Amino acid sequence: MSIFEIDVNKCNRCGMCYIECPMSIIEMSEPKALPSLVEGGEERCIICGHCVSVCAPGAFSHKYMNPDDLVHVNKRQLPSPAQMERFLKSRRSIRAYKKKPVPHELLDKVIDIARYAPSGQNSQPVQWLVIEDSNEVTRLAGMVADWMRLMIQAMPQMTTEYHLDLTVEAWDSGIDRITRDAPHVIVAHALKGLPLAEGNSYIAMTYLELAAYSLGLGACWAGWFQLAAANYPPMSEALQLPEGHQNYCAMMLGYPKYRYRRIPARNEPAIIWR
Repeated sequence: MSIFEIDVNKCNRCGMCYIECPMSIIEMSEPKALPSLVEGGEERCIICGHCVSVCAPGAFSHKYMNPDDLVHVNKRQLPSPAQMERFLKSRRSIRAYKKKPVPHELLDKVIDIARYAPSGQNSQPVQWLVIEDSNEVTRLAGMVADWMRLMIQAMPQMTTEYHLDLTVEAWDSGIDRITRDAPHVIVAHALKGLPLAEGNSYIAMTYLELAAYSLGLGACWAGWFQLAAANYPPMSEALQLPEGHQNYCAMMLGYPKYRYRRIPARNEPAIIWR
């Protein structure tokens, strides 16, 4: 088949595939004509699947996606606006975890959900490193503490502003304020130099955090872990990412030790309306 085929017996010539195609590679030569591919369209296709997903009668088949193989969207399975508001507002950054590992299948599940995060031109550049072994998490957190010791000497202003000395003192006394005794850390990485890779990594990791919350897990952005991995060669080498890859963000993950019972106040949004 070409990049796509149209079932003439199902197509109602509504034009939704033509309107929704982000790369404008579908055309309708006249109203109620069958959708067709523009010249050079196959090379421009980003395989986003909008065309197949939006077609109500299932008449549109893509070379890499058959409508019969895709999961149908059931509105009754989606949260209401009020439920979604409560879900997003009640999410908390978790910094106290149970001494209980998350099953491998559940870690795999949150990444499976995160892969549906939007990415520039559907490039899907984000790859994942799951540090599943809690002993390895502790070892790497110790390397973060080593990096902090160097920063205390080299950047005293940073030390004062972010209290690096207190974090290191806590670590040396057996208190982990780096990865918070989380049993797992997940790192998002991508090929270095890819346009939008960093932003796409943050979007995908945000999806992962929300997916974790929906599955009864707790998560928190591992900022110190990420900074050390990006700026301390021994730490970046210890991650053993694929050659040419850059880590962009990291997330602590585990079962929350405590339950949050109220939604805290936040600042009113600063909005400019035009």
